[in-house]
Amino acid sequence: MTLTDSIASKYLGKKVEGSDLYNPSLLVAIPRAENRNQYELDGNNLPFTGFDVWHAYEFSCMTEHGIPVTRVLKLKYPCESEYIVESKSLKLYLNSFNMTKFGENTVQCLDICKPAIKKDLSETLNTTVEVNFLSNNTKNSNVFDKFQDIMKFVNESNLKSDTYKEAPELLQTEETPKEKEYYLTFDSLRSNCRVTHQPDFGDVFIYYKSSKHITEESLIKYLISFRSEYHFHEECCEMIYKRLSDILNKGDKLFVSALYTRRGGIDISPVRSNCGLDIAKDVLDLSKFARYGIKQ
Repeated sequence: MTLTDSIASKYLGKKVEGSDLYNPSLLVAIPRAENRNQYELDGNNLPFTGFDVWHAYEFSCMTEHGIPVTRVLKLKYPCESEYIVESKSLKLYLNSFNMTKFGENTVQCLDICKPAIKKDLSETLNTTVEVNFLSNNTKNSNVFDKFQDIMKFVNESNLKSDTYKEAPELLQTEETPKEKEYYLTFDSLRSNCRVTHQPDFGDVFIYYKSSKHITEESLIKYLISFRSEYHFHEECCEMIYKRLSDILNKGDKLFVSALYTRRGGIDISPVRSNCGLDIAKDVLDLSKFARYGIKQ
């Protein structure tokens, strides 16, 4: 077991004491460096910028009169941070608000909880964490409209795949007469939690501008190769980015994001880019509930 796995499995299969009332000590920070070092990503000189965006669908607390207050919590922090928050610890921490009473009414209750969550997470991760509660009438903001299903560019009857551990050697490129832009999405990304081994599903979005064309068939096979891979969501996104960056030309524009579906009441949406973050502006906007298609 690696150091990261040991840290991340702190609460795995255990009854956790002190989770009935507000308890920031439940939060667990995991260093990004261990996984990044495997793929020659220098945390002090990253080839991308970006954020990790989280939706927590089951946040609930109470007013001082015992009236429940329930909201979707959206938070984000930069990929340059040294740590990520372990997802089960975040769930336990947020659950510790469930039986805790704050404020005379709903507004006061949320106004107390919001800065507390921001402070606790920022201190745990040693970075600036932004948080917001989405109101119950927040509309779903559809994102990534320019992106096209990569399966439309291949003949599925001729497509065969039998590699299910991450395999960058599957990727193939061909030269084109001039630079072109590609907006591609694949809705069947599957990886597995490196601690619980539970499957995680998501939509992955890839934009690049290059005189090299990554053949769609090879890219599909590569993304399928994550199916039996054991990594956190953020790590998968960065691995995909790094592998694509390695086969493109130096200076080519590249963007990768993965919108994972919720598991345990939480979803994670990492965004990585060397060409700005405007493509993912709705995902990064804490006032919007931004998902893709029908998945939530």
